[in-house]
Amino acid sequence: MVAGSLMTHALKDVLVVALEQAVAAPIATSRLADAGARVIKLERPEGDFARGYDDYALGQSSYFVWMNRGKESCRVDLTKAEDLALVEAMIAKADIFIQNLAPGATDRLGLGSKDLRTRFPRLIVCDVSGYAPGTPSYFRKAYDLLVQAEVGLAYVTGTDLSGPSRVGISICDITTGQAAYAAILEALIKRGHTGQGSHLQVSLFDTIADYMNVPYLTRRYGGREPSRLGLAHPSIAPYGSFHLQNGNILLSIQSEREWKTFCLEVLGDEALYRDDRFDSNVKRVCNRTELDSRIQETLSQQSAEHVTKKLAEAKIAFGMVSTMGDLLKHESATFLSIATPAGEVEVLAPPVIVDGGRPVLGRVPELGEHDLPLRREFTPAAVANVS
Repeated sequence: MVAGSLMTHALKDVLVVALEQAVAAPIATSRLADAGARVIKLERPEGDFARGYDDYALGQSSYFVWMNRGKESCRVDLTKAEDLALVEAMIAKADIFIQNLAPGATDRLGLGSKDLRTRFPRLIVCDVSGYAPGTPSYFRKAYDLLVQAEVGLAYVTGTDLSGPSRVGISICDITTGQAAYAAILEALIKRGHTGQGSHLQVSLFDTIADYMNVPYLTRRYGGREPSRLGLAHPSIAPYGSFHLQNGNILLSIQSEREWKTFCLEVLGDEALYRDDRFDSNVKRVCNRTELDSRIQETLSQQSAEHVTKKLAEAKIAFGMVSTMGDLLKHESATFLSIATPAGEVEVLAPPVIVDGGRPVLGRVPELGEHDLPLRREFTPAAVANVS
């Protein structure tokens, strides 16, 4: 459905200067813009390279449209003294400065976090990198898929037949952007109490490594490498995908009560319930192959409509294995419109509903659309006069 929307204005009058590119930092600043912050996106003269990732959204990059709503675009060439002075004038008035250039780049430009925090005590500075400062890999180039592999996420994704596999979205970038957003909000709350800004450092590796704690603990303390199970759960059975006459369904049994209900009311198979190989979750996991085969034998003869009706009546959790075409018409999907230079684009709505409404999503800027007004507003002389 297409939802109505509102603007929370929670970050009204907050100025964000973003020296950003690609995905992670733009995710964080798009959320800040959704909440009412003014976000100035500084782009290299040829533009953020995410503008060229694809052309699926009315001839524009789907990545860029999704991540850069509600921002002002200003082109800068930081090899030029006048543009560097312009950026410094912006930062002097900013509440938040976020950047994800290569490690060390802002230090060489005189925009390093330590220096900025000394000059502007109320400023919140957020540095986004591939690996954490102080680690041997800090200066390495790091992109989403590389980090998925490096941190072990790819190793626990896929199946034994397929081998390690990529998660189908830029999960490291996206979660890092969300982590940066949360940290910035915490820093704003802290500044409200103390009057002092903060220096935040967040990396792709650390963010997704934190999400890897269950397989890590399984290996470190359980002594076993997690299996690649595709659409199955490593610790729960049955919890996986099964073929129906007209589709694939993923179902989940979370308790012994549900297991009994599933066997008797959905499958109509009392013998399966009485089989002592499957009378606890631990045993079902150990005997997953035999278990899934028995379930599949019954479900393959039934339609999606019949099975989903039985599961719903039994209050057993399930989900259809959807294509993107299925998602387009999913009854639970909510869409919002974004104005772009090429016309209106519908996107899936951000997840948080505030007082019954979704956020207003601002317009996606053309490259350099705000060059002239921003250069007038933030010339060093103009900023000095305002100060």
